[in-house]
Amino acid sequence: MQIFETQEEVPEIREQLHRVGITNLRTIARINWKGRVYTFLPLFEVTIDLPADKKGIHMSRLVESITDAMSEAIEEEVQNIHTSLEELGRCIIKHLEGKHPHNRAEVWIKTHLIIPREAPASGRMSYEPYDVEVGVIKNEDGSLEKVLRVRVVGNTVCPHAMANNNGKTHIQRAIGELEVRTTFEGDIALEELIDVVESSFSNPTYTLLKTVDENAVVQGMFANPKFVEDVAREIFARAKERFKGRIHVKVISNESIHKHDVIAETWS
Repeated sequence: MQIFETQEEVPEIREQLHRVGITNLRTIARINWKGRVYTFLPLFEVTIDLPADKKGIHMSRLVESITDAMSEAIEEEVQNIHTSLEELGRCIIKHLEGKHPHNRAEVWIKTHLIIPREAPASGRMSYEPYDVEVGVIKNEDGSLEKVLRVRVVGNTVCPHAMANNNGKTHIQRAIGELEVRTTFEGDIALEELIDVVESSFSNPTYTLLKTVDENAVVQGMFANPKFVEDVAREIFARAKERFKGRIHVKVISNESIHKHDVIAETWS
């Protein structure tokens, strides 16, 4: 049977595509970060660029090369255990080289990081989930950069209502997002990003709280009232002090007395 390589044809519209590939591919990953082993079931997105004179990528080859890269990476990981998600991403890019022609490649790994936390008064331990994402980008010159993103849930107390209602006020859940884009060699831990965001709210939230812990959280919130703008500024200032790279901060307050939410965002 004759096989027609239609992907090699010149497209009717000759425009370069910067990202073509695989998304929502789930597999297992185990990371040994500073002596603590994390097991993930992350979602992967792996893309390459497509020149203007090519109609399409050889999707089956790309699927095969991505699957092979994942399998080889996982096999190596089980034996040696990568030291970070970004190291796993770099390993996947290395496996992609030679399997499919490209000038630029990206690997994105999206997962949950579970961190043990003690309740503020009882000391009871709970395991708090945080949304995290790591991107590894190979540029056309062969250099690598990485992007670290975290999403943290906290709470805020409105200082305006407090000042005008004899200490009575409304509270809301807030979501803080922090992104740091830096060189691949930059030594930044996802846990550090999470700590920066979580410590910038009126108070952290917890999965497990006994009555004494609930009291401690409420007292901590009312002792530290903040606008969503205050939270965004504090995250940004702390991130600039601790991390080298481009920083993006976004905070959304899920308002309790309004039908809308409030957003504050900034970047360097």
